[in-house]
Amino acid sequence: MKSEKVIIHGWINLDKPVGISSAKAVAIIRKHLNCHKIGHGGTLDPLAAGVLPIALGEATKTVSYVMNSEKTYEFTLKWGYETSTDDLEGEPTRTSDKKPTKNEIEECIPEFVGRIQQTPPIYSAVKVSGKRAYSIARSSETNGGDTSLILEPREVEIHHLALKSITDDDATFTVFCGKGTYIRALGRDLGRRLGAAGHISNLKRLSVGKFSTNDAISLDFLTSLRDSADAYKYVIPLTAALDDIPALSITPEEAGRIRMGQRVPYFGNKTFENQICVAICDGSPIALITLDLGIIHPVRVFNL
Repeated sequence: MKSEKVIIHGWINLDKPVGISSAKAVAIIRKHLNCHKIGHGGTLDPLAAGVLPIALGEATKTVSYVMNSEKTYEFTLKWGYETSTDDLEGEPTRTSDKKPTKNEIEECIPEFVGRIQQTPPIYSAVKVSGKRAYSIARSSETNGGDTSLILEPREVEIHHLALKSITDDDATFTVFCGKGTYIRALGRDLGRRLGAAGHISNLKRLSVGKFSTNDAISLDFLTSLRDSADAYKYVIPLTAALDDIPALSITPEEAGRIRMGQRVPYFGNKTFENQICVAICDGSPIALITLDLGIIHPVRVFNL
């Protein structure tokens, strides 16, 4: 007989280890906590470690807002050769004996700060004719075909990029960036601009929006907890992911109507017209809403 699913609403700030996919981490937590609904905000490759926000229950309705948050990474770029995946997993594709100096790197960094054009790695989740690029590349690789996909460049935003340390064989950086930035592509392009060839040998995500490694918990620690009651002590409130979203205070009567999916006239602050807000009643989140010409439109209602 299967045990009853546990209802938990909120976030777990997971420090994902190297060696497992984001989906695998979610599956492990789902099984351990026996929770009803679960998802994650912002995929990390198996070879990457760091912050992976895990949404539980009604928090899954806010995942898209976490995935769009700004992120901080630390990565190491190893000189000598590029790979098909731009990291340790791929096969070497181009080599170079060039090993950039500290001065060369620091002089080059400003070119990669601000709004820049970036071509995603061919082993990425970008869609090409309705299919994921990594699926096409892996299929071609398996069948002995050409894996050199041509992906369109896209604009991404790098807020800050800094050289943290350097050795004869590699260089380590920290980067603060906007959504859609591929760190593997950043490392590849940085190496090429320096006249070298490099690939990402180490990658850790330090933050996603309000979630940081400073207060993240390990998967081993989480699975060592006896039951969901112990784990609940480490669950962060659902609203943690909504700190950057404007909040509108509503009455209990308005909250009742919004919960039923009804539109409600709003006579308060109209500053936040035509953008996503969170409706709050007595300190509790009621729904994600939009405010259009003084009317509240429910977008995602929380069943708390």
